[in-house]
Amino acid sequence: MRMMTTLVLSATLASAAIAGSASTKPGLPREADINNGLLAVAAADKIRRECDSISGRFWRARSYLNGLKDLASERGYTDDEIDAYINDDAEQDKMRAKRNAYFKSKGASNLDPDSLCVLGREEIRKNSQIGSLLRAK
Repeated sequence: MRMMTTLVLSATLASAAIAGSASTKPGLPREADINNGLLAVAAADKIRRECDSISGRFWRARSYLNGLKDLASERGYTDDEIDAYINDDAEQDKMRAKRNAYFKSKGASNLDPDSLCVLGREEIRKNSQIGSLLRAK
């Protein structure tokens, strides 16, 4: 009986420790590096859609997104949490606002394809994270 009590107590403590560590996750909106990566993908995607002289590097972008997902998983986020975050309409609106603010900070506008082309070519030239997801045609 004493051994059973010890096993139950150990299992309870282990469960509490796991639950405690899970609750210490800051939440995906607070994961700066992951969100910076998502911002780069969002910016590159908008540029490639609006600029006829620039295309996207689909496989590179897919690989990069998989790396971000792996990073989130390593930090304890489940696939369901990750999918819920990236598919949340409010979070997508926030990301679009961040993307548009980035464009504005660089002298471009999400409503002006020509300015996005100029920005896209500059990102490619600098080989920035955004530029690495793009290719000049």
